[in-house]
Amino acid sequence: MAFKHTTVLLNETVEGLKINPDGVYVDATLGGGGHAYKVCSQLSEKGSFIGIDQDAAAIEAASTRLQDFGEKVTIIRSNYCDIKSRLHEIGIEKVDGIVLDLGVSSYQLDTAERGFSYRSDAPLDMRMDQRQKMTAKDIVNEYSEADLYRVIRDYGEDRFAKNIAKHIVIERAKHPIETTGQLNEVISRAIPMKIQKTSGHPSKRTFQAIRIELNHELDVLKDTLDTMIEMLNPGGRICIITFHSLEDRIVKSAFRKNEDPCICPNNFPVCVCGRISKGKVITKKPILPSEEELENNSRSKSAKLRIFERI
Repeated sequence: MAFKHTTVLLNETVEGLKINPDGVYVDATLGGGGHAYKVCSQLSEKGSFIGIDQDAAAIEAASTRLQDFGEKVTIIRSNYCDIKSRLHEIGIEKVDGIVLDLGVSSYQLDTAERGFSYRSDAPLDMRMDQRQKMTAKDIVNEYSEADLYRVIRDYGEDRFAKNIAKHIVIERAKHPIETTGQLNEVISRAIPMKIQKTSGHPSKRTFQAIRIELNHELDVLKDTLDTMIEMLNPGGRICIITFHSLEDRIVKSAFRKNEDPCICPNNFPVCVCGRISKGKVITKKPILPSEEELENNSRSKSAKLRIFERI
């Protein structure tokens, strides 16, 4: 299956980078290369672009899409948590812009055998990096009831998390839960029918929660944001697209902390903690998709773009 992904908030993100044609730019979640192509087309011969992704299919698709830009482009298969060390390996200390487009690509959702989607029956996988040994099946069948409850409650924000975890444990005692279809059935039995009729697909939140846990998505984001801001040249920008409230909260908080890191009590006349601002938040409110984009791409519905500029 060809790697297909409709790039979300494309123009808004690339405009938000305020591109210097001679600069160094990184897309740390490269995907199919949609943002990357638009960035590369604005770079001069002196400019350079680095794309990072952990998904082999994304690497292959983006390599083909960006081949016309020649040596201007470097593509690295890695998780963006290693951005600093991987860029150091190719002699880059600082960059002028970073893009992060979080969440799952259309390709990953639409390729049934990857096991990300609750809309088709397939093995429970959900690995963004298929070199990883652990899969969603391991979480569903091996986590304790308490840990399943924690994951579904914290990452899925599902009010029926306790009941879903309980039903999973009861079902797997009879036989392993190995497919998305089996898990769908279990979740469906755990949520009252009247709620299902008004709240969208019953599995949406649980699938999201398991995927986030398996791929350590929120931990990686939390642990890497400060590093990425540190890596920006003065005037450099980081543009981050989130798709659910958990990600957005982390980004909003990190940007605010880097803009105003002072921890002195409010009644102190001057700052004595010595913490200096790293830059400014460009988007006091997130940028949302236009009406036109929402009509053309339903998956952009929950997207939010936030931008931070280094000083």
